[in-house]
Amino acid sequence: MRMLFPNPADPVDPAAVYADLPTADGRPAVRLNMIVSVDGGTSWNGVSGALGGPADKALFAILRSLTDVVLVASGTMRAENYGPVVMPERVQRERRDRGQEPVPAIAVVSSSCRFDWSSPFFIAATSRPYIVTVDSADSAARKQASEVAEVIVAGEETVDLGRAVDELGARGAGTILAEGGPTLNGELAKARLLDELCVTLAPLLASGDAKRLIAGSALAELAQLALQSICEADNYLFLRYRPVVVA
Repeated sequence: MRMLFPNPADPVDPAAVYADLPTADGRPAVRLNMIVSVDGGTSWNGVSGALGGPADKALFAILRSLTDVVLVASGTMRAENYGPVVMPERVQRERRDRGQEPVPAIAVVSSSCRFDWSSPFFIAATSRPYIVTVDSADSAARKQASEVAEVIVAGEETVDLGRAVDELGARGAGTILAEGGPTLNGELAKARLLDELCVTLAPLLASGDAKRLIAGSALAELAQLALQSICEADNYLFLRYRPVVVA
């Protein structure tokens, strides 16, 4: 990987570039990581993995290695066939040295709280997952969830992501890595909870009806972003943005 901006360098260590974590006052910082095709598609044949290449997959692992919690919507978790987070012993040691758990927990957002509780995602996890749900979710489902995961109730009918982020912070998370999908990203953007956007621009055309990077929730006004870095590898561009703070 080489850096094109702000300080051109070839090669550059992506772990060093992305170790510059975002911060937020009074809550965990939220970093979003997504991949998008040149024509704006976030998936192909229903999954984002088809858009990725070796460098993107390596960066995906690096970003996970730095965070305390991974936040994902239940639809994305199912479509992308999420399993437990697995990390090399070396990475686990580095995390312990930083005062983190050996692997990050995954927090899944679901208003219905309905899952296959016997799936490897739950029963093979070395770090107990979180289920972020609502008061109106079926009580039996919530009870099942509590047997294999930590349950966070954040809202009555729909998940209040601000409350969810605060609850994860109260449980020790200092940083959260959001991995989509686009509707969850939209809710995070609307709630002004996105402190950094890591966007991989894939050298591919996807066409079809895939959603945009951030979808669903309309913003009251255009949100200005400042470019932090641009890296390149194998014709993929790795872009990093942070919100412009208006005085």
